[in-house]
Amino acid sequence: MDVESKLGRTRSRRRQTPILTAFLLATSAMQMLVVLPPAWSQPAPAATRNYAIPAGSLAQALNRFADISQLQLVSSGEITRGLHSNGLNGAYAPQQALARLLAGSGLTYRFTSRTSVTIERPGAANGAAASVAGAINLDTIDVQGAGNPNSTMTPMPAYAGDQVATGGQVGLLGNRSVMDTPFNQTSYTAKTIQDQQAHTLADVLDNDASVRRLTPGSGGLGDFTVRGFPLYSSDIGLNGLYGLAPGNLISTDFVERVEVLKGPSALLNGMPPGGSIGGSINLVTKRAGAEPLTRFTTGYVSRGQFGEHVDIARRFGADNACGARFNGTFTDGKTAVDNTSNQIGLATLGLDCRTDRLRVSADFGYQKNDTHGATRFVTFDPGVPVLRAPAADKLFTPSWAFFNNEDRFGMMNAEYDLAPNVTAYGAFGLHDYQQKTLVATFPDIFDTAGNYASAPRYSAAEAKALAGQFGVRATTDTGPVNHALNLNGAVLDSTYYQSPFVQGAGFTSNIYNPVFVPYQDIAQPGVSKSSNQKLTSFGVADTLSVLDKRVQLTLGVRHQEVSSDSFDMRSGAVTSGYDKSAWTPSYAIVVKPLENVSLYANYIEGLQQGSIVGAGFSNEGQVLPPFVSKQVETGIKVDWGRITTTISAFQIQQPNLITVAGTPLPTQSLNGEQRNRGMEANAFGELTPGLRLLGGVMLIDGRQTRTDGGVNDGKKAPGVPDFQLNVGAEWDAPFVKGLALKARAIYTASQYFDADNTQVMPSWTRYDVGLRYKTKAWNTPLTVRFDVQNVFNKNYWETNYYAYTALGAPRTYLLSITADF
Repeated sequence: MDVESKLGRTRSRRRQTPILTAFLLATSAMQMLVVLPPAWSQPAPAATRNYAIPAGSLAQALNRFADISQLQLVSSGEITRGLHSNGLNGAYAPQQALARLLAGSGLTYRFTSRTSVTIERPGAANGAAASVAGAINLDTIDVQGAGNPNSTMTPMPAYAGDQVATGGQVGLLGNRSVMDTPFNQTSYTAKTIQDQQAHTLADVLDNDASVRRLTPGSGGLGDFTVRGFPLYSSDIGLNGLYGLAPGNLISTDFVERVEVLKGPSALLNGMPPGGSIGGSINLVTKRAGAEPLTRFTTGYVSRGQFGEHVDIARRFGADNACGARFNGTFTDGKTAVDNTSNQIGLATLGLDCRTDRLRVSADFGYQKNDTHGATRFVTFDPGVPVLRAPAADKLFTPSWAFFNNEDRFGMMNAEYDLAPNVTAYGAFGLHDYQQKTLVATFPDIFDTAGNYASAPRYSAAEAKALAGQFGVRATTDTGPVNHALNLNGAVLDSTYYQSPFVQGAGFTSNIYNPVFVPYQDIAQPGVSKSSNQKLTSFGVADTLSVLDKRVQLTLGVRHQEVSSDSFDMRSGAVTSGYDKSAWTPSYAIVVKPLENVSLYANYIEGLQQGSIVGAGFSNEGQVLPPFVSKQVETGIKVDWGRITTTISAFQIQQPNLITVAGTPLPTQSLNGEQRNRGMEANAFGELTPGLRLLGGVMLIDGRQTRTDGGVNDGKKAPGVPDFQLNVGAEWDAPFVKGLALKARAIYTASQYFDADNTQVMPSWTRYDVGLRYKTKAWNTPLTVRFDVQNVFNKNYWETNYYAYTALGAPRTYLLSITADF
């Protein structure tokens, strides 16, 4: 989507449903305020509650205990791993419930405050889990539940297998467990990131069958498709805020969770600045755990890229209430593609401090990414079939191309418990992004021999963003109905600076036999202010639960305003402006016929900024409203104890601009549409102890349903394959202590390159293998990881959008050694 579209101002209230929804939610809010307790009071640990916890892994049982008791449980991921619990049914005080859940595990518990409990081994000093003789794995601390159910400052705990969390942030709705979330969401853990040597966000998303890379890996970019629609790097959130995450390629060394929500999310997160509707991604930053951490990793990536990463965390102050965590990374050298190199520098600092009622955190970061020999998309002329992909390890564009970007970002988050069931929160952040690129612009393949035409093009850009949000989360009961009420306001103010595009002399080359193209000394002008975009919104939602949360109905609505101005890059004068608003309602339900089964359904909308009709149309200058995309989804989730499965069906309808014939001029209107219908099946967890599974499949039918003149109605949507699969497994080999073997398959079916369905991109399959070995040397725990991506060196065009495609990555070797001091 063009975020620099020019806009005019109108107000439209065509639909009454959002207003009625807002009225009903406001009524619920007033009811809540009437029944709020007048003074602060902490629940006593001895409060008796009803527990229905099935037998299964001890970690999962403790997670359920934390959810029901509303106590904060802290333990190391190591001490509960592989342990079993017989479950619990009946009414118990917390002490009794914990004793029964821990029976036979060899573990004990200790209340560190009225709302916090530490799970530890007997005799553990100072409330921290004692080291085990011969231990070779020092995991960071997992918090096994939130003391206040309205808090989102602590990530949800890991599920069995530690690859995926038991839940994640669901925007406006706060932290939700997978089984209580009426959407399809997966939250990948820091352990997955490290064990898979996932250096960038794209590497993490290789685990998700609904996601595909949209841009070449060696080009310095980081856009994706989710459910067949694009998700731009500008639309990736950082701790719940848009506009603050590093632009384009994102290093994951400072990330604790990668939370992927499928489908539109206007109610939950507000409108993303780029208008992505297929899904949303939120990055949760690392925090210091209860145990000191000093971790050093050195790594190698073929063909000659070396890197180092340091991760240091400490807690300090009374009761270790405050913490600091520093992550620093530097990698440099040749990549797996010949004649290309990449240099990445990253430094981040995460701070947090907690009291009984106040929680504050801050993050500061710097990332610099320089890519030399940067590749870009290619396109095929009409009538030219999609040719076989060239060798992925050979650069077919000029080696003088570069893509350099630099990010500085910082943000603060705070939560304050106004009462045991009411939490106010706020966040604020700044982001400064700078980019300079010189590339062979969009190689255009014009014949079946693979010859293409291109030209060098220089551009520079800057973006400065200010983002913030505030809100209140509260829980209360009105008779048999429990309410989880959420009020949220958000703002994002982004200013863009752009240089003129400077293009050099054109040249021709060939994707199979590239010719030498000399460097051209073209002008590299500075940037000028080009546009400003303001996104402001207010949302309200209420989740009404009955029958001990067996039935949960969520009703919500958000009012979103989009305003922007475009500027003359020479004079600085405003050339056009846009100011529009829209209501976006959402309805969702979760029904649990059994404790471990969730049936869910949702209706939710997505927003994209509208446009101003240009010259050549009878309605020139008309300001079109924001594009409202709609999703309907239903599914079933089953927690089998150590593995969770999700099956869902969805439909997303995205409006498009079309041209309507007229006299003397045609009219441009918002009456086009693309409709994606699909089904997904996902699984994560442990099939058996020591055998972990992560992945899924997606079947999708993308159709053009209302096109210009109806010429393409019913044809496949370009860039939407019928089938995608990502399945990975990891096995702890019993014949060598500390050894884990892993493998993954990624498959994408064929897809159409063009809207006329005459050019076909072939299907492709990629296989990855690897191993991890944990040992000790000089009394220091060491972990050696070795991975081979694209083990058979498959050459393939990965995906496409707007009639451009990108080459997949070649066979790549990754080796690293991690030491915990």
